[in-house]
Amino acid sequence: MWPPLLLLLTLFVATGAQAECQCLWQGSFAEVQDKADLVASGTVVATKGNSIDLRIDRKLRGPATVDIIRIWLQTADYCRPPTETFPLESTWLMALQRIDRDVPGGFNPGTPNISYGRVGDYQLSSCGGYWLQVTGDYVTGALVQSPRWEREPKMTPVLLDLVAAFVHGKTDAEALLHASREDPALRELKLDTRAFLRGDPE
Repeated sequence: MWPPLLLLLTLFVATGAQAECQCLWQGSFAEVQDKADLVASGTVVATKGNSIDLRIDRKLRGPATVDIIRIWLQTADYCRPPTETFPLESTWLMALQRIDRDVPGGFNPGTPNISYGRVGDYQLSSCGGYWLQVTGDYVTGALVQSPRWEREPKMTPVLLDLVAAFVHGKTDAEALLHASREDPALRELKLDTRAFLRGDPE
C-alpha cells in the first residue's frame, strides 16, 4: 500500500513545479505594447533552461542599452510561453517586462538555468499578443483585434515599419487593422507597379 502512495506523492511534487498558469487575455499586440518596458525586434541567438538570449536588431521603445538581452520564459506556473516557441535564429518583435525585483522562491541555486529570472533581465507574458514573428520586413501574429488565445490568426503580413509607427504614436490601430486585412495579391500588384515606375530590374 505504501509504495504506490509514495510514488503518487513523488509524482505530485515533481509535476507541481509545472502547474498550469491561470491568466486573462490582455489583448493583441496593439493593446498590450504600451504597457511594456521594452518593445524591440531581434533574433534568438542562444537558449538555456527556460531562457533565451535575444540579439536586438531594432529597438522601438525602451531602456535596453545592450545588444543582447536575456528573456525568461515558462516554468512552474509562470504565465509565459515555452522556450520551444522561439527556436535559434528565429526573429521576433516582443513587448517585454523588465524584472525589477527578486521573487521569493524564484531562484534555486541547484537549477540556476530554471528560474523566475534575474533582476535586470526581461520576462515575456503569454497572456496576450506580446510577441509577433518577423519575416524579412514583415510581422505576423496576434497584432490587432485578433481572437483571444489565437497566436497565428489568418492575416496579411504587416510591415514592421508600420508597427513601429504605431508604437511611436504616428499612426493608429485602424491602420494596422487595414494593413492586416489587405488582399495580398493587391499588395503585390502595388509593389510591382512601384518597382516598374522606378525602373527597378526584375
